[in-house]
Amino acid sequence: LYQLVNPDFTNGYSAVPAEITSGKDIVGQFPLVAPDGSSVVIDEAPGPMPIWLTLLTSIFMHGGWLHIGGNMLFLFIFGDNIEKAYGHVKYVVFYLVCGIIASLAHVLSQPDSIIPSLGASGAISGVLAAYLVLFPTNRVKVLLTLGFVLLRPIMVPAVVMIGIWALLQFVNGLGAIAVSEQTSGVAYWAHIGGFIAGALITLLAKPFLDRGATVPTRVSPPY
Repeated sequence: LYQLVNPDFTNGYSAVPAEITSGKDIVGQFPLVAPDGSSVVIDEAPGPMPIWLTLLTSIFMHGGWLHIGGNMLFLFIFGDNIEKAYGHVKYVVFYLVCGIIASLAHVLSQPDSIIPSLGASGAISGVLAAYLVLFPTNRVKVLLTLGFVLLRPIMVPAVVMIGIWALLQFVNGLGAIAVSEQTSGVAYWAHIGGFIAGALITLLAKPFLDRGATVPTRVSPPY
């Protein structure tokens, strides 16, 4: 949690596409235009050496409590079954590999960007893909909301809920490549890369995984 109170540490250990493609640690202040048209300054702090280590360290960096809280909620909901299927050690390896591939996908989508990319959502996208491969018929309880008003919970097949989420990532990713001055700041291609990696790895590993006899109903975040 040290990262949440030290912006320099967070920026330094986040993945910056231009640093990965050049192999150089970019340090300094750089003016950019935010999605709302306002001017912002990106403060690039020193990172680890070699700089490609940020492909790994960026998985553990987050921009605030809401960012880390939202990611951990999805990991809590879907991750336990995938951990049980893979086993503790293999699950950690699977998670990190998905996260690194997600970071690489983001770098490839905008190789010259100096905007830091951070967060576990790419790795968690791989977990969602694994859940879709292993438990497509399981039903997820989705909490429908209207603003801050809870309407009602409904049961939705995992293939529908995760499938819609994945489709939105592809649509948004094609419409606005990852993080740029034209996007909301969501690295969609990191999500896509992590999702594809998680699906392919799990499809290959599926014959060797323990899916268990039953899978409990999951409760998804509000929609």
